[in-house]
Amino acid sequence: MTLLSISRRALCAFGLTVCSLVTPLAMAQDATKAPQVKFVTNAGEFVVEVYPDKAPKTAENFLQYVRDKHYDGTIFHRVIGNFMVQGGGFDTRYMERPSRAPVMHEGREALAKGGPRNTVGTLAMARTNAPHSATAQFFINVVDNGFLDPTPQQWGYTVFGKVVSGMDTIQKIKSTPTGSGGPFPSDVPRMPIVIQSATLL
Repeated sequence: MTLLSISRRALCAFGLTVCSLVTPLAMAQDATKAPQVKFVTNAGEFVVEVYPDKAPKTAENFLQYVRDKHYDGTIFHRVIGNFMVQGGGFDTRYMERPSRAPVMHEGREALAKGGPRNTVGTLAMARTNAPHSATAQFFINVVDNGFLDPTPQQWGYTVFGKVVSGMDTIQKIKSTPTGSGGPFPSDVPRMPIVIQSATLL
């Protein structure tokens, strides 16, 4: 028997009031943990951690797409080995998945809260040239891309998470041979990299 179990038993001996305080405290600690999403692909698995405390709208937008199973069956359609890998928008036939309304850009706010920058392994939302245009597509930085960070002079890209395990899978994806595919003239994996499932842990 461990010291922890002895201490808990001793506390519970004083009655339900003290004992009942232990579980809510543990639950409160669990609630502060960053949500994690497990991706299973045909190139391997990886897990990302997202930060609602840094970029709440962006994180919730991403997590809702995970809950809706939006990413299941989509591909990494843009892979640039010395830059990033991007996916989450197209299926294996290069048909774009329907998406919800765009999310507001939170890059500057996230950095002001001590959020991560566009460094190796971090997760950011892809978008068009319009700052508030991100929907479902995301990218994972495979090198440090400081020029993508928001500044007072540029919007940059909102980083809202990072890969916490399975970076070897990301390395495998970034090294895959690419060419043209579907409507894209370049940077498409010659052998499709398919997200088989994305599950909230």
